[in-house]
Amino acid sequence: MPELPDVVVYVEALAERVVGHRLTRAQIRGPFLLRSVTPPIDALIGREAIEVRRAGKRIGIGFEGGFWLAIHLMIAGRLHWNGKRQPLAAFEFDSGTLTLTEAGTQHRAQIHVLDRSPETVGVEPLEISRDIFDAALRGENHTLKRALTDPRLFSGIGNAYSDEILHRAQLSPVTLTTRLSDDDVDRLYKATRAVLTQWVDRLRVEAKGKFPEKVTAFRAEMAVHGKYKQPCPRCGTKVQRIRYASNETNYCPKCQTGGKLLADRALSRLLREDWPRTLEEMEALKGKA
Repeated sequence: MPELPDVVVYVEALAERVVGHRLTRAQIRGPFLLRSVTPPIDALIGREAIEVRRAGKRIGIGFEGGFWLAIHLMIAGRLHWNGKRQPLAAFEFDSGTLTLTEAGTQHRAQIHVLDRSPETVGVEPLEISRDIFDAALRGENHTLKRALTDPRLFSGIGNAYSDEILHRAQLSPVTLTTRLSDDDVDRLYKATRAVLTQWVDRLRVEAKGKFPEKVTAFRAEMAVHGKYKQPCPRCGTKVQRIRYASNETNYCPKCQTGGKLLADRALSRLLREDWPRTLEEMEALKGKA
């Protein structure tokens, strides 16, 4: 799913191409894509785009008259400029065509036409003080992974960048927020800002002024996300994971959990008391096998 750094670069690329230009035609072919009824999509035709902004993980294109086109790409949706035949949606401006495609068959991407700007619920992680970050983080008792990815708490952070942030801060994804020390919060605040800022800058350079086409949650330069069994760039220990539903959390047991293996729901249910608690126990089990 495109997260804050990816969406920022999408927004910047779109602003360069659509602001000051009129929407001349809109086609939505995906039967599950348009999730709003009023105003109709035709209300945007002929109107000039005056703003593009990020609202969490959504992209909002503002038009004359207070109308907005809000796009949430979810997991597999992607945007393109002047490309991709037979897309799920196409928005023709007098400057070019924005298209939306979605891989797979789950149809999770969403488009809304609004008569107000799309709202952001959580705080903006790059725009807040350490104290506001602390209040959002420790206001309720959740695991760090859940807190960082909860859009009601923090805007734009998802599965991939939460893994990277927690690795940078050297904190376990299952640590409860109410058990954090002030030093832990300091590290997490700094890591959040550093990781998101560095990736925004990296993706801007990668795009080189062109429309971003290589938007993915798995990047070779990432430290732990998607790097299961690969060496941690800090200590060399093999990255481990927790799998749940269609997501997984990646972490370094040496850097983040004091050498402890976190219970993977599927495997720990299967192995029960034989579930290894440390890397050493896991290697011993492999040796026996």
